[in-house]
Amino acid sequence: MARGHKTASLFRTTLLYWHTLRHMKAVQFTARLSRKVFRSKPDLRLPPDLRTKTGPWRTPPAPAPSLTDQRTFFLLNQSGIVQCAKDWNTPKRDKLWLYNLHYFDDLRASEAETRTDWQQEMITLWIAQNPPGRGNGWEAYPLSLRIVNWIKWAGAGHGLKAKWKNSLAVQVRFLNKSIEWHLLGNHLLANAKALVFAGLFFEGREAEGWLRKGLRIYAQQLPQQILPDGGHFELSPMYHALILEDLLDIHNLAGAYPGIIGKDVIMQWEQITDAMRDWLNVMTHPDGQISFFNDAAFGIAATPGTLERYAQELGHKPSSPITEGVVHLEDSGYIRVQRGAMVALLDVAPIGPDYLPGHAHADTLSFELSLHGQRVIVNSGTSVYGTGPERQRQRATVAHSTVELAGQSSSEMWSGFRVARRARPRDLECFTEDGALIIRCSHDGYARLPGKHIVTRTWEFRKNRLYIRDWFSGRGVSAIARLHLHPTIKAVLLKDGVHLSAKKDTDVHVKCDGEYISIEKGTYHPEFGISLKNKNIKISPIDEGMDMMIYWDGKNS
Repeated sequence: MARGHKTASLFRTTLLYWHTLRHMKAVQFTARLSRKVFRSKPDLRLPPDLRTKTGPWRTPPAPAPSLTDQRTFFLLNQSGIVQCAKDWNTPKRDKLWLYNLHYFDDLRASEAETRTDWQQEMITLWIAQNPPGRGNGWEAYPLSLRIVNWIKWAGAGHGLKAKWKNSLAVQVRFLNKSIEWHLLGNHLLANAKALVFAGLFFEGREAEGWLRKGLRIYAQQLPQQILPDGGHFELSPMYHALILEDLLDIHNLAGAYPGIIGKDVIMQWEQITDAMRDWLNVMTHPDGQISFFNDAAFGIAATPGTLERYAQELGHKPSSPITEGVVHLEDSGYIRVQRGAMVALLDVAPIGPDYLPGHAHADTLSFELSLHGQRVIVNSGTSVYGTGPERQRQRATVAHSTVELAGQSSSEMWSGFRVARRARPRDLECFTEDGALIIRCSHDGYARLPGKHIVTRTWEFRKNRLYIRDWFSGRGVSAIARLHLHPTIKAVLLKDGVHLSAKKDTDVHVKCDGEYISIEKGTYHPEFGISLKNKNIKISPIDEGMDMMIYWDGKNS
């Protein structure tokens, strides 16, 4: 019996790896092998000279301070102290927290000038306690972000001591040999940004090589990663905003060192950033914050409004305003519907690029709904990375406002950033009928189950009404539709449905005919390190379909 259980477990694990690895690109395999065989060695030569800045440097968006006291950091809503060398890499902390410790984001944070003495001490301490090539701080992603932050700090008028400049050059050289070709995606763009920053900040033959390499990566990757509708192909509004800020930062630095990056390249990037700003506007709720599709949380990227102001300060025209009606981001796979006080964001998208689904969630056919500027129906957000059970739960279908069959996720999420078999949307329709806007889409994520079920969801928008019908082919499978509610929404179960109390004089009702409806306790994760209690509406069908109606009162609805 035990041998049979082990055999079945090994078979399942083999299938997970097969359905995950078969989508990867050859360069990801070869780069992983190369990283194991060839270890980069630090190059400790003296640094190149600094280039003279002749143009204006405009202040980039500033995050909240993270250095809250001498050697005390508040990162991802958790506090920690750096007292000795081991604290930079302690196993007592999550990997993501340690990464953020090595970023040095506080150098560009609001009111940074009031913490200059602490910041200088931490730079000196980091150099002394993080030998070249060793520890979290020398991995390519934190290297990339720290290089940029140190250069931004210098650009803001802080002089670099000789040891700091020496260390910065050693870091750039190590990054230059550690580009994350095994990961690709947003990591690769972060590497490229750091090389471009260093190539402009320093001068000479070595710096020119960094600059050329960074520009080559951008020239190769931007056409792949930025879709024609302006969306970043990992389909996370949070990472989209980070990459948009990166491109604006390079525009900013190119202006500080004019004439080095060609005008044609800058013009091409301006067109890309303009499209990205329009995309971000579509994916933003009326409260001014991003929607929660795939890995997304507040407090990591600058807000859409902050990025818009930054772009205009750099000379960009205002982005396209959002108006009444429907916006279909066809290449990304999201739809925005805005009618009066109602804004709905619908996910009819693939989970992301096949070879890079690390930030994907099993959220196919989920949606978010705002009324009178307030979020009502949400996806649950992201508060942790890593490989633990809470990370897996937050990526699962159960944490999203969509349909779950047989207690399984629509895409096979496993480990912290892996996906095996994945749902693929199909048969999308968008049309009007009898004054109603109707959007219908199916996905095949549950075709792997016995019965080969196809799930179809229809949204029908009418004045003050949203009708939702979920249908799945075949019988004999348990199904649950969930509506996750924002923590500010109170829910009361009635005989004919659920009454929701929202702010701003809006009452919302969820009614189901012939279904089992209940209210569950849940959690909502607006930021890393934060879990808030909320309520979820759970709907189970009597047969192979579910119907619900969401209707609301309120002025200008």
